[in-house]
Amino acid sequence: MESQVRGGTRWKRFAVVMVPSVAATAAIGVALAQGALAASFSVSGQEFKVSADKLVGHGFTQYGAVDTGKTLEGKDAAHPVAVSAFNTAEITNMCQSVVTPIPFLGKKVTLRLTAGDQGKDVEASQLYIDVANLKADEALFREMDIGVAAGSATKGPKPKPGEYEQKKASPFGFAQQADTAVLTGVEQTAWATTAGTFKLSNLHMGLHWDSGKGIECY
Repeated sequence: MESQVRGGTRWKRFAVVMVPSVAATAAIGVALAQGALAASFSVSGQEFKVSADKLVGHGFTQYGAVDTGKTLEGKDAAHPVAVSAFNTAEITNMCQSVVTPIPFLGKKVTLRLTAGDQGKDVEASQLYIDVANLKADEALFREMDIGVAAGSATKGPKPKPGEYEQKKASPFGFAQQADTAVLTGVEQTAWATTAGTFKLSNLHMGLHWDSGKGIECY
């Protein structure tokens, strides 16, 4: 069940302890010619699932933030997230799925997208993933710094000072960074993904009635 935070979010209360982790991604995405910002748009009322055999990220930063948007019923909602950002990333065997209910039919439709599964990885640059939950079989970080102030991170992308208020991310909050991050056996849920470029090799997208194991990514 999704966790919602209504009204204003105080950073003294949003003391999320982030373990050294990074997220594999996802969405068919938003390409921004001038480089991406972590979700500066109103997020939808649905999380999406992503799995990947492997993600290799170069120039990694992670910090806490809050995504705002609407529920499927149209009510205001806010979601605490761990934003994982990369200068560049390569993703092997990526899958994304999202389940949409259709109330008047009493059914669900699952959109499932796959790419990077035929020997050529998905490639992304200036990649931001707003993560709600993450699991990985193994995570390897090289030259890692834990406890950096978010506004002082130097190794990976970060919001520009003018966007901290819009993103509801504190420049003085906890962050971590690394030269390289390698994740294997990734399963995650996320609220948003943005990227400067997102190149999907062997892309396939399909719609399926119902949901569950064998239809969703995991």
